[in-house]
Amino acid sequence: MLKNQTRRLLIWFLFWIGLMANLPMAYAHGEKALEPFIRTRTIQWFDVQWSEPNVSVNDEVVVTGKFHVAEDWPVSVPKPDAAFLNISVPGPVMIRTERYLNGQPWGNSVALQPGADYDFKVVLKARFPGRYHIHPFFNLKDAGPVMGPGQWVNIGGDAADFTNRVTTLNGNVIDMESYGLVNGAIWHGLWLALGLGWLLWWLRRPLFLPRYKLMAAGREEILVTNQDRTLAKVILVAVPVMVLSASAITQYRHPNGIPLQTALDRIDPLTQEVNTLVKVKVLKAEYLVSARSMILTAEIRNNSLSPLRIGEFSTAGLRFLNADVEMPMPKEADDPLTINDSLHVSDKTPIAPGETRTLTFDATDANWKNEKLDGLINDSDSRLGGLLFFYGEDGTRLIASISAAVLPRFN
Repeated sequence: MLKNQTRRLLIWFLFWIGLMANLPMAYAHGEKALEPFIRTRTIQWFDVQWSEPNVSVNDEVVVTGKFHVAEDWPVSVPKPDAAFLNISVPGPVMIRTERYLNGQPWGNSVALQPGADYDFKVVLKARFPGRYHIHPFFNLKDAGPVMGPGQWVNIGGDAADFTNRVTTLNGNVIDMESYGLVNGAIWHGLWLALGLGWLLWWLRRPLFLPRYKLMAAGREEILVTNQDRTLAKVILVAVPVMVLSASAITQYRHPNGIPLQTALDRIDPLTQEVNTLVKVKVLKAEYLVSARSMILTAEIRNNSLSPLRIGEFSTAGLRFLNADVEMPMPKEADDPLTINDSLHVSDKTPIAPGETRTLTFDATDANWKNEKLDGLINDSDSRLGGLLFFYGEDGTRLIASISAAVLPRFN
């Protein structure tokens, strides 16, 4: 009987091991975790670029770009009064050495203004060899991370060659990879030993049933001995003395330490690039479920001096491009979320300066479903947001932030 049970357990174990071995490797970083109305109507990324997709250990990767904070901020999402820009990577394969917002270095969270434009720059240093998918993203307080576009980065070389040395306020050069490692291990070991010792002190004597019988007999006072009380008093005094003494020694050895910062940075937005010379009012937005197509009808007013054509619609990392319009940022070869010839406009003639025209255009691709953006029609907040890019024959580019309630169509 025992042999049969062992055999069955072994078969189940091998079955699950085989099943897990055939699972595809996961590369996602939570891009699809938030509801579509949050991803499309909060942080709207554009012009995101990576300096070099192929680097070696210790080389720098510079991520730059811009983002627009949507005017039509969802009512159910807290305002971006505290947001933190970071880079999403699969583990500590890179370190962040510099970060700038609108040209200013910053290390804290920042208050963003709805309707404003910002540019950013993050400098990374390659640490571990491999092929990694990285994203800029904003952590919004009480809402979650809003991911920007992603890029594959290949890191070559040997991880043993990585260096991470910094100069302290006193002028000392320290290696951040090993500095304080021994001290941290000692303190962790000390608290672990103290906790395990206290646990074993009580586990060394009979437990559940003997204690239950004493409790039932009303003799619980003998469960805690004088020796137990003495040891507890020693620990009660020794632990605070040890912590305070260690703190005093640290202050003496490192008098110029700077504590972790909790301030909120205030950085003025850029001169507005979005929604300045071209005005767009969405009259109707429908999602055709069977065709994976978002169809929008909009009234467009061209207040610029150049004839304009719609070249791109961008939302939640997806870029729908109009093949009839030349654009300075072509489709990346390894970016499946930049889709050429996926934006189709009803009237291909340019919108003249001063002209107001009503156009219908559709953004069509299976990535509406693949990126879980088609779930928008099932949300309690079925509104879509995004950026609409206009291009002139003279190289002019104008951007409009748009939003509209979306109605589903099933045929």
